[in-house]
Amino acid sequence: MTPDILVTTGAARLAAAGVENARAEARLLLAHAMGTTRDETLSAAAVTPQQTASFDGFVTRRAAREPFAYITGAKEFWGLDFAVGPGVLIPRPETETLIEQALAFYPGRPHGLAIADLGTGSGCLLVAAMKEFAASLGLGVDSSREAIKWGRINGLAHNLSARAEMRLAPWSALPEEAFDLMFANPPYIPSGEIAGLEPEVSQFEPAAALDGGPDGLAAYRALGPLIAKALKPGGRAFIELGAGQAGAMEPLFPGIEIRHVAPDLSGVPRCLVLEKS
Repeated sequence: MTPDILVTTGAARLAAAGVENARAEARLLLAHAMGTTRDETLSAAAVTPQQTASFDGFVTRRAAREPFAYITGAKEFWGLDFAVGPGVLIPRPETETLIEQALAFYPGRPHGLAIADLGTGSGCLLVAAMKEFAASLGLGVDSSREAIKWGRINGLAHNLSARAEMRLAPWSALPEEAFDLMFANPPYIPSGEIAGLEPEVSQFEPAAALDGGPDGLAAYRALGPLIAKALKPGGRAFIELGAGQAGAMEPLFPGIEIRHVAPDLSGVPRCLVLEKS
């Protein structure tokens, strides 16, 4: 069986299942099955029976709308590779807006900051921030045992285990006035909208990382007093927002100044920048 034949048949199955960019995904799934790169599949003469069987299994999973990143076990964020799998939210490009804003507000990239990430999941925000701010110390907390497993894997993979703790704990476990810099990508999708999301999200990603309650704002109501308590004076927090939520934020963060609301690359107000005076 040649690579092109496999890609063609696999792409047809994916397209029939409603997967966008079916041929491109089929090519990448073949590369994953062969343990090689996409470009190298273009010049390969044949695929072994074992590789063909692996590819068929991957296509079957993807046709069932399992997320591509769960099948390959990896997702890029901020130019870094992160291990992901069932039980953890897959990093999104729009979440990089939080790192961009942190760098904009700290252009000198000061060393030795104390950084926290609430609902850390894969650890993508905490790891990216610690890569940018040298000699910083980090704490990622998550109440999901499955999610924090991935955070610990990624902290170790990026050689941060000596400087970053991934703690299985609720947000309320944070110490007072301990952090210079805080991040959070809370669940913000209204409960009634989750079933209507694409199957990759609604059927596979963890509901606890998505469901923001009836109006999508439940997590922000909890975050307000916790961030006010945990930030050091002068500290800043960078919080992800859902579409259309920016206008509802001010009363949810009493005692903290809203410095900025930054859009993502699509123009959606995405990052709430807070500062504790």
